[in-house]
Amino acid sequence: MIYWKGMGLKRNPYTAGGNTTTMSYDLDKGYHSVYSLYYHFIQVVKYRRKVFTSDELVDFLKIKVREIAETFGVEVVSIECDKDHFHMLFKGTPTLRITVFVNAVKTITSREIQRKFPEVKKVLCKGKMWSSSYFLATSGQVTLPVLMKYVESQEVKRIEGI
Repeated sequence: MIYWKGMGLKRNPYTAGGNTTTMSYDLDKGYHSVYSLYYHFIQVVKYRRKVFTSDELVDFLKIKVREIAETFGVEVVSIECDKDHFHMLFKGTPTLRITVFVNAVKTITSREIQRKFPEVKKVLCKGKMWSSSYFLATSGQVTLPVLMKYVESQEVKRIEGI
């Protein structure tokens, strides 16, 4: 039997072989829905050009992505960069138009990065910042802590040149 408790949904304890187990879920709720929608997004620089070589540029990307996410009602849980791509773990709602959000992130970050950091244009091919393709997965494939650790490890890879 499932019941509500505050913002979380919990399953009643059950007994299996004498052990009592309680499963709890970290959930969000809307007017008519309860959900937990985490996504892992990866965007690669076109032709894997090494663009994210300075902390200032990486910080600028993170700020811009968070600003864009806020306008879409998206919560960025974690975002980190390697030299030629970035990973973002974010929470969405059932009404989020993911392709519109992703295209906004790609368009706005490309324009703003090239405006603030004109030297990036020299590295890019024909002014194209992002690859047209991207990776997107729900986080149900792996546990959230493992996914967060992986996303956060990208900064170490960028800094140490791994």
